Amino acid sequence: MTEDMSPAERYAAAKLRAADQATALAGFRELYDFELDPFQVDACQALEAGQGVLVAAPTGSGKTIVGEFAVHLALEQGRKCFYTTPIKALSNQKYQDLVKRYGAAKVGLLTGDNSVNSEAPVIVMTTEVLRNMLYAGSQSLIGLAYVVMDEVHYLSDRFRGAVWEEVIIHLPESVTLVSLSATVSNAEEFGDWLDTVRGDTAVIVSEHRPVPLWQHVLAGRRIYDLFEERDGAKGGRREVNPDLERLARMENSRPTFGRDKRRGRTMREADRERERRQRARIWTPSRPEVIDRLDNEGLLPAITFIFSRAGCEAAVQQCLYSGLRLNDAEGRERVRRIVEARTAGIPDDDLHVLGYYEWLEGLERGIAAHHAGMLPTFKEVVEELFVKGLVKAVFATETLALGINMPARSVVLEKLVKWNGEQHADITPGEYTQLTGRAGRRGIDIEGHAVVLWQRGMNPAALAGLAGTRTYPLRSSFKPSYNMAVNLVSQFGRHRSRELLEMSFAQFQADKSVVGISRQVQRNEEGLDGYRASMTCHLGDFEEYSRLRRELKDRETELAKQGAAQRRVAAAAALEKLKPGDVIHVPTGKYAGLALVLDPGMPSGRTNGHRGFESQDGPRPLVLTAERQVKRLGSIDFPVPVTALDRMRIPKSFNARSPQSRRDLASALRTKAGHLVPSRHRKPRSAAVDDREISRLRTAIRAHPCHGCDEREDHARWAERYHRLKRDTRQLERRIEGRTNTIARTFDRICALLTELDYLEGDEVTDEGRRLARLYGELDLLASECLRDGVWEDLGPAELAACASALVYEARQADDAVAPKLPAGKARDALGEMVRIWGRLDALEEDHRINQAEGVGQREPDLGFAWAAYRWAAGFGLDEVLREAEMPAGDFVRWCKQLVDILGQIAAAAPAGSSVAKNARRAMDGVLRGVVAYSSVG
Repeated sequence: MTEDMSPAERYAAAKLRAADQATALAGFRELYDFELDPFQVDACQALEAGQGVLVAAPTGSGKTIVGEFAVHLALEQGRKCFYTTPIKALSNQKYQDLVKRYGAAKVGLLTGDNSVNSEAPVIVMTTEVLRNMLYAGSQSLIGLAYVVMDEVHYLSDRFRGAVWEEVIIHLPESVTLVSLSATVSNAEEFGDWLDTVRGDTAVIVSEHRPVPLWQHVLAGRRIYDLFEERDGAKGGRREVNPDLERLARMENSRPTFGRDKRRGRTMREADRERERRQRARIWTPSRPEVIDRLDNEGLLPAITFIFSRAGCEAAVQQCLYSGLRLNDAEGRERVRRIVEARTAGIPDDDLHVLGYYEWLEGLERGIAAHHAGMLPTFKEVVEELFVKGLVKAVFATETLALGINMPARSVVLEKLVKWNGEQHADITPGEYTQLTGRAGRRGIDIEGHAVVLWQRGMNPAALAGLAGTRTYPLRSSFKPSYNMAVNLVSQFGRHRSRELLEMSFAQFQADKSVVGISRQVQRNEEGLDGYRASMTCHLGDFEEYSRLRRELKDRETELAKQGAAQRRVAAAAALEKLKPGDVIHVPTGKYAGLALVLDPGMPSGRTNGHRGFESQDGPRPLVLTAERQVKRLGSIDFPVPVTALDRMRIPKSFNARSPQSRRDLASALRTKAGHLVPSRHRKPRSAAVDDREISRLRTAIRAHPCHGCDEREDHARWAERYHRLKRDTRQLERRIEGRTNTIARTFDRICALLTELDYLEGDEVTDEGRRLARLYGELDLLASECLRDGVWEDLGPAELAACASALVYEARQADDAVAPKLPAGKARDALGEMVRIWGRLDALEEDHRINQAEGVGQREPDLGFAWAAYRWAAGFGLDEVLREAEMPAGDFVRWCKQLVDILGQIAAAAPAGSSVAKNARRAMDGVLRGVVAYSSVG
């Protein structure tokens, strides 16, 4: 090639090669035994040129190479690099990777649990740790040159996403930011924002998967390709496999029974047998059958996503019962050695409680579950064995898709529907992409495979649309908090803080959306002119006539609502008269029918402090239905007043959690009152009949000139359209007003409340405010108020642990049936006081228009973990604590670690000379023991 060049061209090429060899990137490339992809080279070159970078690329594409180049640059320049991750497991994993490359002396780790070599030039940390360092003005920030934000798409997380924006906004200007994201559909928008707040930022987007992904459907004994390449397809587009469409049609067609309609005689046995055979091809294979089939096809290791923890555990048991074995004798021995080494620090008694031996049996066979309810150590072992190829089938919840480095050859999706916390909903294209992105191991597999199990009613075209769509927009979840407010005011004053918050991605997106809304308002105003002309009447002012008709309709609606409200008040008054043992008839709703009142559910006093117990609209009686269900009902179940039909004695031994107790009492209820029939409720006379305003409006309408127009109803239709469009336009205008400066307005309301509570005085932060600045979390203000009021002063360590647990714990699902068990004595009193303080803060937030529904403010403290925290901190054994808590070990450990974190904050923020600081530290020691203390790092 060079022989064809002129001397001048050869000289120029040599100069380019020399310049390339002189770059830091050239030395970095030599650390790897593979060529970097074009997007990696582009991002690294931009970084070396002094630009910040946003890299958006599919899972498994190697975008972390760019983050590691930032580490390389920092070390070469003799400066610092912070590598942040969203979760501790990822931090631990990245720490181990960087230690292998650069040595333990140059790499440190900071998470909520661990601090290893914290003064090293390269520190891996969770994003929250960096946020806290920025607010505290930590000395560790001196010399910081690069910050890598791995999995920056976590910014969308509604609980923790604000932390990412806080870090991005508050990092010193001298720091270069490296943002690594999954493929998002609005990367350019996010890049524009980064360019605004961080300066020159290169946006590098790669849609290319280094390992191609093939999509399949497993139905019966056959694996079908989802797509089929056809010669006649326009532009080489893939089409849905016709075999799958044929299966769907066959399943949806009605089976033919009895008579053949064409021939009018009994269908021949051979015809029925052929139809049965065709339908027999359409069935969903069992979990062991799926794994066995994948094994035969050479598609293991595989991750099967099941959107349920119990489903994951059940899947492992089903595989064990089926006799499935994926490891040979040598593999089983290697598994046992690794597992025993990694669990050596866990006491034998605890191992038995944690189901260690059943878990080990699955691992030895190459089968495991992976979900948040597992002990963190057990999850880490599963991850290690999977990467080593010793676990070949993992049944996991979707949390596995969030960053943990566990690529597989295949990914299996059992269903395309999951529970989103409120309802069962179809998974989104973004979720599908994230889940199937695990398939295909770079450098190991030639291709990856996504397998969806056939389910009754499946639509292959809809699945193809899901698999072929790449929409995963990044949406800001940024909201100011009390802690954020005092920290910002302390550093920058209120005016500058307001300006900083206006720089958030949330406000950036809101401001951009206003442009489109403004255009719509302009179009609506043009439409209003046209509607006004069309409704013009030659007899008079039709707009005035239309207004009278609308006022009449509104008045009738208002009276109807008043009647409904009066019926609700009457129903609530009837509920207040109920007593335990009353037999009632629930008039409507899911639990309509005969029921026995166990607890009237009066809202006054909030004595039990149970989350979700009280309602703003009256009593919520706890009842036992005739079908043996214990449920807390609301006003929606009682649209009309209810009266006691009879009374029954409730045995003192009755336990709402015991199926046998419920069965016996429900049987007695049916025997005693099953024959009773509730009296029918008579509907009261409508208020509209005697209303003077309605009479006046009807008279005015009949007297109006336009009432006699032949085209009155035609004009009225145009007037109705005019009114609807005008109403919509006003709503759009309010949206524009609402979206402008929204974050700053919320900040102003928070500052007003903090000023009222003496945390702020103008631009000054008070001593109480400085205490609040050291408390992070959802209930930061509640914790600060409890410290100020001395609620925890006389508590022992275990009692303080119980109270602190209410600041962090939040039940996965609200359980209204039974109040949580609480420690007796001072701890119970302190918990009650915490709930009362929360009630006072809740009323203050309402006064200042701080809306919890928008993610701002203090949720009610949840007392559901208080008893478990108290018992564990008091030294009781794991077996006893877990049995009483009815909680998986992984959840217990996670809540305990969050409890340790908040206790550390309380110890740091407690007033000087207070016993709270000493007892908080003692409580930390009591909680941080056994399985909670066991950690894989340092």
